[in-house]
Amino acid sequence: MAPTAMNSGRRKFLARVFGAGAALTLSAAGAMASKGKQRQIVPSKTLVQSRSRPLKVDKTSLVHFDTAPFPYHGTMPGSNEPFLNVNENGRKGHRTGSGRVYWEDETYSDNRVLLHVPKGFDIRRPALMMVFFHGHGATLERDVLARQKVPAQISASNANVVLVAPQLAVDARDSSAGKFWQPGAFGRFIGEAGQQLARLHGDRKSLRTFASMPIIIVAYSGGYVAAASAIERGGLKKRVRGVVLLDSLYGDLDKFAHWIEADPSAFFVSVYLNSTRNQNAQLEDILAAHDVDVSPQINTRLASGGVTVAPGGGGRHRDLVTHAWVDYPIIDILKRLPEYRR
Repeated sequence: MAPTAMNSGRRKFLARVFGAGAALTLSAAGAMASKGKQRQIVPSKTLVQSRSRPLKVDKTSLVHFDTAPFPYHGTMPGSNEPFLNVNENGRKGHRTGSGRVYWEDETYSDNRVLLHVPKGFDIRRPALMMVFFHGHGATLERDVLARQKVPAQISASNANVVLVAPQLAVDARDSSAGKFWQPGAFGRFIGEAGQQLARLHGDRKSLRTFASMPIIIVAYSGGYVAAASAIERGGLKKRVRGVVLLDSLYGDLDKFAHWIEADPSAFFVSVYLNSTRNQNAQLEDILAAHDVDVSPQINTRLASGGVTVAPGGGGRHRDLVTHAWVDYPIIDILKRLPEYRR
């Protein structure tokens, strides 16, 4: 087939997949996870008890989680100050570092998580769980599902990957991680995600696989705080096999650097626009001081590990999840993990 015809076919396929992003089924019932010698990451060899065939349709649902990051009634990290530090006639809220107040009942009470298992997903084959942390001013339905098309990108990638995307602060300029600030909380969340994914998948025998599959974390923009907390104190040790930051390195450089040095077999990718250019340069300096190699290009086979700090393209920050160094960058990341093809 001529290249022009191939490109035309691919464009039609993507248009067909992504045009249906907002129409993905949301289950009403469901509205109830250093420099040194690098070693190849081996896909999970968890015993698969399920004999289920590959899924014939996408399965997408918004599910209430007991372990979701919000509501959160704990303290701020490193202090005894309550997160909900504003009380007006019994209505509780949180005053951010910028001085803005967000109310718990509007911003910090949504405990839903967007789950997605793509058509063709095969529980019998090596699989990954992708945890996606959205940025500021976002909701799961309007942004992660319909605008950023994260589930649709997973479906189009041909990767044997499931999605777990918790709602953080609702439609707010706030990066708070909520319960994920607490030791072990992210691990408990992943445990519940395994249970809920097994239900969504439809085969109770798949639980053991969902409960142990390796994880990659993808954080966009303000999602970096949740990502840093997850790898620092989530309690999952080496189960997190990769971290991808999409113009998201606004802070917590020490936490990301420590994670990178602690496990050189895992991969770390940080792409930047002007928003985080300086922070990424600082991270490179930190890693260089510890003799950690950093590449300016994303590895074609991410499972071999390594660290990448690279420009994210010429687009806008708001559009980065769909228009970055390539269109639909999540597809590109997953295609660099051929060990987990469907």
